Amino acid sequence: MIQMKRHMKIATFLGISALPGFLLATGVGFAAEPAPSGTESAVLTEAPAVPPPLTRRHATNVVVNLEVKETTKRLADGVEYPFWTFGGDVPGNFIRIREGDTVEFHLHNDPNNKMPHNIDLHAVTGPGGGAESSFTAPGHSSRFSFQALNAGLYVYHCATAPVGLHVANGMYGLILVEPKEGLPPVDHEYYIMQGEFYTLGKFGEEGLQAFDMEKAVDEKPNYVVFNGSVGSLMGEHSLTAKVGEKIRLFVGNGGPNLRSSFHVIGIIFDTVYQEGGTAPTHNVQTTVIPPGGAAIVEFTAKVPGNYTLVDHALFRAFNKGAVGRLTVSGPANTLTYSGKQADTLYAGDGKPAAPASKLQAAVASPVASTPITASLKPAASGQTDIPSASLSAAERAQFERGRGVYMQTCFVCHQANGQGVPGQIPPLAKSDLLMADKAGAIRGVLQGRNGEVTVNGKKYNGIMIPFGQLKDEQVADVITYVRNNWGNSGEGATPQEVNAIRKANPEVAGKLASSPFE
Repeated sequence: MIQMKRHMKIATFLGISALPGFLLATGVGFAAEPAPSGTESAVLTEAPAVPPPLTRRHATNVVVNLEVKETTKRLADGVEYPFWTFGGDVPGNFIRIREGDTVEFHLHNDPNNKMPHNIDLHAVTGPGGGAESSFTAPGHSSRFSFQALNAGLYVYHCATAPVGLHVANGMYGLILVEPKEGLPPVDHEYYIMQGEFYTLGKFGEEGLQAFDMEKAVDEKPNYVVFNGSVGSLMGEHSLTAKVGEKIRLFVGNGGPNLRSSFHVIGIIFDTVYQEGGTAPTHNVQTTVIPPGGAAIVEFTAKVPGNYTLVDHALFRAFNKGAVGRLTVSGPANTLTYSGKQADTLYAGDGKPAAPASKLQAAVASPVASTPITASLKPAASGQTDIPSASLSAAERAQFERGRGVYMQTCFVCHQANGQGVPGQIPPLAKSDLLMADKAGAIRGVLQGRNGEVTVNGKKYNGIMIPFGQLKDEQVADVITYVRNNWGNSGEGATPQEVNAIRKANPEVAGKLASSPFE
């Protein structure tokens, strides 16, 4: 009773009128939550998979076993990097526990590793977030325990000095502490984490790349990627859902330096739990995630098509790798989104349209029930992503590398199946112009294009930006890819051919050309 009166005086002094809430905060007059009962081993998953939702409504003792592995893996097509990882991949394994759980954490350092490591979990209340208790030499294991006091989505990372180096090499992941009442059910949950890599070689430079400390200190990464590599969420690795399904993304930013402006093109987030906390925000277009931070993003898929995931610092997305894809299948929803309905001529300055012409007749008719996004549906027979049977083994290798270049630089405009955009961007699939002039196609990549061209009898008048920053090998690979895909079958390109064209026009290489097809 004396203790109760003392707390009531404190509450009055602080101006607290909601005495029950105050008593709840101080623990006075309320029974404590029952101690954790039972023991279970945590289910750990590699991105983009997430462990299944917890169905229990009581706290328990959770045993987590996480192994550190130093391993060389793919960073981009033809590019390898010596990653340091939690669980063998970047990001580290996803850990899912419940508020109130007591966690017995075991950190194992593979005996083949060269470096000591530890772990700092932002979900831990205690010195170093566990780092001080988990410093572990190769061939050793460390154990410590903590209670999950706060619900939320938290980053974990290595905190062994130099901390920035360990994080830059891929040592980060996410741990979800579900609230006691659990999370609302959804149809899909996915795990995405952004990170930067600082390599001695330029973006796309092939071979085993080493870490560049100077670039890291200057915060100038060569790569900014989702889930540890360029293209990790593209093609056959794209996220999937159906129309009407609800999707939850657990998104983290390992850093070590850059903020992420996470955005899904064509989606408005219904709910975002910013900073990985428990307070929801609604109707969000882009959410900012700092290094060492996280967010929970929820939305419902309403319209079929392909949706691009990006860091909206867009040169990071389309030039450094921070791009992914969500493919939504199902019936069209033209009430929510009609797609392109018409394309007519416009004279400008409010003037009437020019007289009808063959071009106007070709593009003015409605594109009935055919939204632009429909061009991203699986291609028709003869237009699938299958290399021409006439390719040699070396050209098939070029084709595979070229796919990576195409999906990094070309697919947004020319679309994943090479169909382009009706009336605006010419197709590459079964393109007479592409197949008739290989040198012109190479110049187009190096110099861009500005002006009218005719493809398969239809006129297009637009701009293609130059990609002169690509290496000769990359240009040769992507030309080989497009000239032997989607029903095309022709001679591939070589780096020597690209280099010769680049040297022949040094003053315009990488600058916009009026017509490369001459």
